[in-house]
Amino acid sequence: MYRTGLAYVFRVPEDEELISYLTNFARRKGVKVGVINGIGALKSCTLGFYDPKKESYEYIKIDEEVELTNLSGNISIKEGDPFVHVHAIVGKRDGTTYSGHLFEARVFVAEVVVLELVEGPELVREKVGGLWLWRPVEQLR
Repeated sequence: MYRTGLAYVFRVPEDEELISYLTNFARRKGVKVGVINGIGALKSCTLGFYDPKKESYEYIKIDEEVELTNLSGNISIKEGDPFVHVHAIVGKRDGTTYSGHLFEARVFVAEVVVLELVEGPELVREKVGGLWLWRPVEQLR
């Protein structure tokens, strides 16, 4: 069980790479477990779809401005450092949408909420096949 800690509400500066920015933010603020939510617009991005047979991601590179209609995910610990794991839904000008694991994104504007979770076990990721997954809860107690 966790209690809610601080809620950080901020705008990511234009031209920042979103995943790096959020990772550095978590590192600076000492957020080890948290929930991320956001909206905005991106200049470009790379999404991924995991193929369990190949144990690797297929990448979807979008080299145009898109609306960031949903950004959601979490922060946990991977190899001793904060790890931002987010998925995104992005919309093109014609209304078509793409979604998946967000690997990178160049920000036009992004409004983000990070809700820190405290007083619970550290969520640590371990490599399982081609993915970095949370250790099962029973191993955390």
